[in-house]
Amino acid sequence: MSTQTLVAPKTKKQNRLLIILFLGLLILGFCSICLGAFQIPFSHALSIFMHQFGWDLGTFTQQEANVLLQIRLPRIVLAMLVGGGLGIAGAALQGLFRNPLVEPGLIGVSSGGALFAVIFLVFGSSFVWLEAIMGVFGLPLFAFMGGLINTVLVYHLASKSGKTDISLLILAGVALNALCGALIGLAIFYADDAALRNFTFWTLGDVGGATWAKVQVASLLILGPAVLVSWQFKSLNALAIGESEAFHMGVDVQKVKYILLLMSALIVGTGVSMTGTIGFVGLVVPHLIRLLYGADHRLVLPGAFLLGAILLTLADLLARTVVMPAEMPIGIITAMIGAPFFIWLIMNVKKIRT
Repeated sequence: MSTQTLVAPKTKKQNRLLIILFLGLLILGFCSICLGAFQIPFSHALSIFMHQFGWDLGTFTQQEANVLLQIRLPRIVLAMLVGGGLGIAGAALQGLFRNPLVEPGLIGVSSGGALFAVIFLVFGSSFVWLEAIMGVFGLPLFAFMGGLINTVLVYHLASKSGKTDISLLILAGVALNALCGALIGLAIFYADDAALRNFTFWTLGDVGGATWAKVQVASLLILGPAVLVSWQFKSLNALAIGESEAFHMGVDVQKVKYILLLMSALIVGTGVSMTGTIGFVGLVVPHLIRLLYGADHRLVLPGAFLLGAILLTLADLLARTVVMPAEMPIGIITAMIGAPFFIWLIMNVKKIRT
């Protein structure tokens, strides 16, 4: 048997799902552009976009154009990239470990990325040569290294003879999350006032500091790995029936593990460096896709990316509008959505096992 036999042809229903998710993301993104403390009428927003292509459809103020193009649009695009990245990374890790309770934050990827990001922010000025060499990639690559180190540690702590114990995986993730939290506190102890203000950014998550420079870096370091992860759908489908079975079907199991762990750490580390720690997106999104449309990773992976982008864009919209003119940290919104879902998921797993 080969991995090809585990890949059923896409149905029209599955194709429609991806199209609906994509169109829903575009509609939500355009609504999010118009709504906020500074309202931009729909017709004015459309005119601003058309003006960029040389078409003049109506009048708009320069203030509206500046807010839309320089503040709101990069913020929304960054939310889509990070949300989509967290969604597909969560789907990949759940497929790799064959457990719906696994997500980047739970096994320490997010906390490892946050730790190295804080270290870079607090102590990076002491290494001017490092900033000169790495430039705008310094912070996301540092966060990637932290996420990767944590992921590898958790994986090896929970593995024995090539098999992964999910209970040990979660326990190891909890332990490393606690250790990273303590080390972040120690780093902040030596920080100045500016770093202390940034600490709130990391703990609650926020996309308010989005710029086009950040969007460019996030596009490169999230979209590229996301494509590589999507190409592993056949291997993930094979791994769903067991590692030894996948090996006999021609899957290079260790190579697939390294690719998925490396790419997931890069995606999550980049997201953490851009927006801070945002939990539960990688848990809720892939599980919803599987509940609705099955476990074929050819659909789950791109579907998780699109639904993750929708969820984080919606969370950002709520964060900007619920307490106008102030803003609520986006991490609060995702936690309020994700925590009850996580509890519901645990209760259902208990029912299945009993």
